Amino acid sequence: MPFAAALLGVCFLSAMDAFMKSASLAAGAYSAAILRSAIGTLIIAPIWLGTGGKWPKRAVLKVHILRGTVSGFMALSFFYALTKLPIAEAIAISFIAPLITLYLAAILLGEVIRREAVYASLLGFLGTIIIVSGRLGAADFDIETLKGLGAILFSAMLYAWNFIIIRQQALISSPTEATTFHSGVAFSVLAVFAPWFLTVPSLPILGSISAAAALTVAGALSLTWAYARAEAQYLVPLEYSGFLWAALLGWYVFAEAITMTTVAGAMMIVVGCLVATRRRPEQSAI
Repeated sequence: MPFAAALLGVCFLSAMDAFMKSASLAAGAYSAAILRSAIGTLIIAPIWLGTGGKWPKRAVLKVHILRGTVSGFMALSFFYALTKLPIAEAIAISFIAPLITLYLAAILLGEVIRREAVYASLLGFLGTIIIVSGRLGAADFDIETLKGLGAILFSAMLYAWNFIIIRQQALISSPTEATTFHSGVAFSVLAVFAPWFLTVPSLPILGSISAAAALTVAGALSLTWAYARAEAQYLVPLEYSGFLWAALLGWYVFAEAITMTTVAGAMMIVVGCLVATRRRPEQSAI
């Protein structure tokens, strides 16, 4: 169940990326990011309070603030990158985050890295390279492209750190509490820059941002629930399925063709996920 929840969470967030790219192009990455956090907070906060949510203790609150701050700037830099790069390339480059996370988990959480987890990450990364190889080559590497590359690399570093904080947060708070503070803190941090960068988008764009906010909440709930029940190293390779979800959504919603390189890469990603979730006979189920 933790692996199924993690896969579902990645699916939700992949769909969210598509909505946020169009919103960021229309209203700017900052406005799209802060409005997504605001709407997400309005969605999840009543659910948290309605299920008996209480203000967390100081130690727990510090973790919430850290994750919300990291996630806020992670999302902002990623959405900015989406305005400069094709979504498939941006997502593929961000896949370096799980590789970084495996080793951060060992350093910060004391997790012992299994060889299977390393092999799974490498398989997923190779699968991503195969998929992207069919799409790269046409991009003009001008200054705007370089800005996008810099933003996505910065976002990937924060994404890796975010994985570790999710694991810590999931062990000390409920999914609804963690998701509420995830959106609320991100909004509060980004709101500091509102007087200079915020613009109010049109109603159709607000609709896209609202859909993205709902998908963000659903994805965050799923991932937080999963990370409370399985170690980070078991779950992070499943992030590579994000490109598979993106390819399927592109085919179903936008009639985008799925190439042979996409199929080959997706197969490697699936194999990597299977390797990551395989348990030795002596290991009990979570």
